[in-house]
Amino acid sequence: MENLSRILRRAAFSSAAEPADAAHRAPGRLGDGAPVAVIDIGSNSVRLVVYEGLNRALTPIFNEKALCGLGREVLSTGRLAEDAVVRALSALKRFRALCDAMQVGAVYPLATAAARDAENGPAFIAECEAICGAPIELLTGRREAELAASGILAGIHRPDGIVGDLGGGSLELVEVKGGQIGTGITLPLGGLALQDRSSRSPRRAEKIIKETMSDAGVLDDMAGRTFYAVGGTWRALARLHMFQKGYPLHVMHGYVIPAREALDFTRIVHRADTETLAHIDVISDARRPLLAYGALVLENLVRQGRASEVVISALGVREGLLYALMAPEMRAEDPLLVAAAELNVLRSRSPRHGEELVAWTDAFFASSAVLEEAEDETRLRRAACLLSDVGWRAHPDYRGEQSLNMIAHAAFAGLDHAGRAYVALSVYFRHVGIGADDAETRLLELVTTGMLDRARILGGAMRVAYLLSAAMPGILPRVPLQVRGDQLVLSVPRALAALVNERVLSRLRQLARLIGREPLTEMVD
Repeated sequence: MENLSRILRRAAFSSAAEPADAAHRAPGRLGDGAPVAVIDIGSNSVRLVVYEGLNRALTPIFNEKALCGLGREVLSTGRLAEDAVVRALSALKRFRALCDAMQVGAVYPLATAAARDAENGPAFIAECEAICGAPIELLTGRREAELAASGILAGIHRPDGIVGDLGGGSLELVEVKGGQIGTGITLPLGGLALQDRSSRSPRRAEKIIKETMSDAGVLDDMAGRTFYAVGGTWRALARLHMFQKGYPLHVMHGYVIPAREALDFTRIVHRADTETLAHIDVISDARRPLLAYGALVLENLVRQGRASEVVISALGVREGLLYALMAPEMRAEDPLLVAAAELNVLRSRSPRHGEELVAWTDAFFASSAVLEEAEDETRLRRAACLLSDVGWRAHPDYRGEQSLNMIAHAAFAGLDHAGRAYVALSVYFRHVGIGADDAETRLLELVTTGMLDRARILGGAMRVAYLLSAAMPGILPRVPLQVRGDQLVLSVPRALAALVNERVLSRLRQLARLIGREPLTEMVD
């Protein structure tokens, strides 16, 4: 709770801050310092990501990549291809101009395997630094693995497993456990590197992969654990898998593929003609040539390491670099609660009411141990409370649907898909009623029956709270709701008795029936 209090104070302070150009700022932005940018000069793509600020919920405000293919000939010729260099330098000039236009406060350029391994890499880096106006960190393989793992710590709640970052030139592998990062290794198994070394033969590429992985000791630690997949090619594979399954949520971060299914799917991808695959149109033309190589690497990793599942991460080296720059107390914060607190400030009628709703439901759920069984659900409930009023500007008939869609598809970190559905459904039920059965039914597939029941309970409690308080602060702390034995008791000061009408009592009865209690409204002095 101490971390949550600090998060809420900072979100409120950021909103109240008045920058010098306040009259020209969008009201949907927090005044939390100047934006920061990372320029990632990779073996396949060159990318600029600009974030709203350096805080625990890294929120991109601009993201653009150029597929340059810098690493496509490095292993065979030892050099960066000249046409790729021209494309990369052109992209960097645009990125520098964009950073100036967005008044970026700090730019962090980095470069990976292709620039590191090519003989003309130093000259290329010097040109890049002249354009970027900042020194470029040329990552070693070990440093790249460390930053990829930091990206997982930034974006996954309590990760435990092996991180694999697949780029165009290399594959980095490193263990994460208990918030700690192991010693990383780098292997020359990037998609472009494999394409080059195998002379575009997947059969030869598979032999290279097996030989290279044969002494990758870090894979010995993966048995029965999660493999966290980082990198554009693996995200493209996951997107293809998602569409082939007809998965109900098109959010890449936190997407899970069980190991057995990952083996079957990757085998299909690298053996078939890519253009014959169902839903291949969801993958860009530029990405398709590398799908087979990415599938081969993933198949062999999962098989040799005996992973239990593959989890896709949208956060990687770039976010890991910024995470490493944060103060320890900021790194210790929960990115989900930070993002929810920020949206509470930006989108609700009263941010303080959202904070009071957290405390009000804390007391209600604590009054009966059976209402909230898992510690992790407490953070989900608190996030739902902070997000419970984000759809208030919509037409009343659509507030539930608007809120559900916004939360289900928001760029949250620290949240798996089941948790995302739980939070979204809780707020949906708060708007449409706990008896509603016309929610996005496919989204219901992502939660267990227990989680769905608790989402209805939370939604029902919020329905009572909002009708009593009209979303205004100062009321909920005075009208506690708690379970006492076989009763659900709402305590109301006599000075606020006029707030209780038949609608409030009806909602209280609905909630009481849901949890198997008798409703009681008591007037107190």
